[in-house]
Amino acid sequence: MPRKKIFISSVQNEFQNERKQLAAYIRQDALFSQYFEPYLFEELPAQDKSAQTAFLEQAANADVYLLLIGEKYGFEDAKGISPTEREYNTATAHQVYRLAFIKEVSHREEKEEHFKQRIDNDVIRNSFGSYEVLQSSVYASLVDYMMKNNLLHSGPFDSSIFPEATINDLDFSKIRWFVGIAREKRQFPLQYSEDNVHQILSSLHLITDDEKIKNAALLLFAKDVQKWFASATIKCAQFYGTKVQKPMLSQQIYGGNVFEMVDQAVGFVMSRINQHVGERIHSAQVDVTPELPAQAVTEAIVNAVVHRDYNSTGSVQVMLFKDRLEVWNPGRLPQGMTIKKLKGEHSSFPVNPVLANPVYLAGYIEQMGTGTTDIIDSCEAMNLKTPEFHQIEDFRTILWRAEDIDNENNTNQNVSQNVSQNVSQNVSQNVSQNDSQNDSQNDSQNDRQKLGKRQLKVLNLIGNNIYISAEDIAQKLNVTVRTVYRDLKTLHIKWSGSAKTGHWVFEK
Repeated sequence: MPRKKIFISSVQNEFQNERKQLAAYIRQDALFSQYFEPYLFEELPAQDKSAQTAFLEQAANADVYLLLIGEKYGFEDAKGISPTEREYNTATAHQVYRLAFIKEVSHREEKEEHFKQRIDNDVIRNSFGSYEVLQSSVYASLVDYMMKNNLLHSGPFDSSIFPEATINDLDFSKIRWFVGIAREKRQFPLQYSEDNVHQILSSLHLITDDEKIKNAALLLFAKDVQKWFASATIKCAQFYGTKVQKPMLSQQIYGGNVFEMVDQAVGFVMSRINQHVGERIHSAQVDVTPELPAQAVTEAIVNAVVHRDYNSTGSVQVMLFKDRLEVWNPGRLPQGMTIKKLKGEHSSFPVNPVLANPVYLAGYIEQMGTGTTDIIDSCEAMNLKTPEFHQIEDFRTILWRAEDIDNENNTNQNVSQNVSQNVSQNVSQNVSQNDSQNDSQNDSQNDRQKLGKRQLKVLNLIGNNIYISAEDIAQKLNVTVRTVYRDLKTLHIKWSGSAKTGHWVFEK
């Protein structure tokens, strides 16, 4: 189904900014961008016809005529009528759906006042004083239009059909990766082949019998997810202290499909928190335990991505502070669910149920309805403060970091010191045995110190790019690939998926 045309009409020089802002808002909004395409006269290409003919054709062919009335009447033609009033007359004559918004001003030109009075008698209109109020009024009016024209359904966002998407917009390699991991994790019954793609998508309720693509299919498997949903991103930031303040230690915006965004965001957090290294007297291999459980970090981020409101233009935000990790998602708890219920056993009420099921099948969540209790249990098992959940204008999950964090140093410095010092104590035997050419205590100590710093560099490289190959890591660090894989094993990082389309993940 083609998108509805919205013709935005006004005196151009008076509402230049508002016209551009409204057009950008409609084009970028996750909901409106699927159903509407705004038109501004100043954006029309050069044509072999008069300007008046061109803009009147646009007004006549529009589905929605959006009018802004302000202080000025505008340029008048030979008959004393402005282009804006001409457009309104044309839209009225062609029975175009009309929306009028009147700006609150202290003075209005006489002809503009007469035009306003005519509008008052013709249509229900809204008044506005600021752009923010205008945008809110436009939002309500367009939603009302969608409901009247059966464009807006009461079903969840993820199960709605995206009119312009086709199966060719999906990346079959991503579907192949999903089937492989779902068969491994949850015994998914179907096998992958290109001839079997429709059956796979149909079994997941991601496509209709006539190959209409649902929003969840695009979020999971689109070649370019952000082409369809610009706000489907995760914004990650690391701060020096306990407040949102500049400068920031690090900042990344991650796109891709649901799985790629989650993996990148988890990698961002896990590569920037402290890594506690255990002791093994008789072996060079040591256990490395992150200060926050990977399971809890993953659950918090997955929940934010799966349960967010995709009609919102906001993004999921992952913010690492000196004392805590906060994960925000633009959305609200389902009706009947409370913060208190989240902390105990509760039924699963996913906001986007069609999206949630493949995420579960891929092993990114352990069991439907246990995500919040798993977060609490895994954090308390490490003697961390009990995680918190808050419903404000958005939903927030807070994981508290270990209380013994060194407030004088940033996280990267802590990781470097922690890894290098503890590893040097536990690999001394292995280093000294292999350093047959130089067994001096000072040289062995230098080698052991380099190992800790190298592991930190591996963590940072993967945190910034979960698709980087072991060969590229080895080249950047000037070590062998075998050394890289040894460090990865120590850090509990493994490759997930095929050689071409896989990525690094932290073992849970």
